[in-house]
Amino acid sequence: MSQRGSAPASGKHRDVETLFARAQQYHESGLFSDAQAAYRQVLKKRPNHFDALQLLGLSEHQGGNSEAAAKTLRRALSVDPQSAEARANLATVLLTLRRPDEALTCCDDAITLNPNFANAYYTRGNALSHLKRFTLAVASFDRVIAIDPQRANAWNNRGIALQELGRFTDAIASFDRVIALRPSPKAFINRGGALQAAGQVDQAIADFDSALALEPNDEDALSNRIFSLDFIADADVAQHQAARSEWWRRIGSKIAAQHPPQPDNDRDTSRRIVLGYVSADFREHSAAFTFRPVLENHDKTQFEIICYSGTPAEDAVTESFRKQASRWRDVSEWSDDRLADSIQADKVDILIDLSGHTQGNRLRTFARKPAPVQVTAWGHGTGTGLPTIDYLLSDPVAIPAEVRALFAEQIHDLPSLVIIEPPPTELRCPEPPVMANGYMTYGCLNRISKISDAAIGVWARILQSDVTSRLLIKDKLLDDTAVRHRLLERFACHEIGPDRIDFEGSTTREGHLAAHQRVDICLDPFPQGGGVTTWEALYMGVPVVAKLGNGIAARLAGAILSAIGMTDWVATDDDEYVEIALRSSPDRLRTIRGELPNLIQRRCSPAEYTRAVEEAYRTMWQKYCGAPQSQNRAVPPIGS
Repeated sequence: MSQRGSAPASGKHRDVETLFARAQQYHESGLFSDAQAAYRQVLKKRPNHFDALQLLGLSEHQGGNSEAAAKTLRRALSVDPQSAEARANLATVLLTLRRPDEALTCCDDAITLNPNFANAYYTRGNALSHLKRFTLAVASFDRVIAIDPQRANAWNNRGIALQELGRFTDAIASFDRVIALRPSPKAFINRGGALQAAGQVDQAIADFDSALALEPNDEDALSNRIFSLDFIADADVAQHQAARSEWWRRIGSKIAAQHPPQPDNDRDTSRRIVLGYVSADFREHSAAFTFRPVLENHDKTQFEIICYSGTPAEDAVTESFRKQASRWRDVSEWSDDRLADSIQADKVDILIDLSGHTQGNRLRTFARKPAPVQVTAWGHGTGTGLPTIDYLLSDPVAIPAEVRALFAEQIHDLPSLVIIEPPPTELRCPEPPVMANGYMTYGCLNRISKISDAAIGVWARILQSDVTSRLLIKDKLLDDTAVRHRLLERFACHEIGPDRIDFEGSTTREGHLAAHQRVDICLDPFPQGGGVTTWEALYMGVPVVAKLGNGIAARLAGAILSAIGMTDWVATDDDEYVEIALRSSPDRLRTIRGELPNLIQRRCSPAEYTRAVEEAYRTMWQKYCGAPQSQNRAVPPIGS
């Protein structure tokens, strides 16, 4: 938000301008309440003082009262309707109020008044990004850069918009420019995120380390580093949990020390339990497919459901979650203190984290332990490192007994670490495509960032052993021709040419599911395996070859296959992986397609799975109620 100065004081207006100068001093010192009081004194003496109105609006916005700021800036525009600056400032406030359509109109009006106003183009780009009109957003940021090539925030937001468009190579180049202009932690984090999404994980971790070198307690860098370690082949559970413990040491433990838990919930073991689900993914997102079936199948007579939604942009999926909740809280703009206070006021008995260390998480709130029992599950079910979270929902294959002592949480086993809601059955094809094609088609419909060089080497062995076979790889990142070319080069290193590989980019979810009709066997990538994608393949009738690795993410597909009784599709080394992929005849694949629906229904249907989840919650609650207060888990001291 921009501001302009005032004219020099003179004559009878000197007292007003003295007050105005004092207000500006407060404002520049960050004393927003004092500044607002002084600006209002100016306006009592001169109600149409345009600069006082502008700066009062700015201070209200900076002080967290954007509703008041919008009213003040509209008043400023009534004094000077030709002010492009006031319109651009109002647009910034409207964006904070999540009114991007109105913000866009303000920006367009400002640009009409001043066609070379960089701030208006910048805010216009942000409004278009909020509206998911990313191509037009990039054009607006390009206009800012044409006016001011040194404007780092325009290069940064341009990179974010390009990443949303799947143009990762261009996005990385844009972030390169940001780092050259202003090498901040945020710039390294943004470039690291683009590199990680494009499959360049080592470089991504290097960027997160660069961010931490500049700011050792940067939470985004710590969490992004945690997430990226899942993609490193030689990283084991000990390293994964050590990285999570580092977040606790630097961030969580300090918060916990300042907010000792004070639960006063009624310890009745038989009453209706109040569950609080916390997520930024109550929306069209793959994680939502894993926990929506649980919320839909909960016994509402035994469990009250409260959803604490950090979803910034709601959609039809959001509405489906809202219908399942007894109470709905939009917490996307809430502070951690406000969220914790609401959880305590709502008398939540068991609070469930659905994000882990992924974007939009509220782990800072979980560090406060606002609920007597806290659980993490599903959205990023790999452990948080927070001793204030009591349980991690998992299964014996995903987390073997020998590594459980490394986790901050107690592991509670379910029939499967994760399930998904059943996709539309009409998208299934009863016949494997090999029956019509005469050759085997392997497929990987995971994010290509999961496809390691080691996985490519093993897949090349499979393709070389069956010279008629083909490989279908599908991911939205393949819309980027540079990403596609890099992937082909990696296969070429193993003498697999482009004539053996089919690529498919972004489609609708229905199109994504329908792509399984062209696949006989799915190949799970490693070390980072597929969760939702493994379930999607199985529901579509396509068996999956998986390999058990070191961390949870490297064991996820194997755990899912084991949960439905397909342990013979789970390898422990590369040679076994190749053998499993090559051994099935067309008739056997047809039989498997027929058997899979019953296997899933018998072992991991949403209704049966939810009953197991509810039994887990009831057991946790009974354990809490039966234990004396002194036996509740203590918060370790800072640095532990």
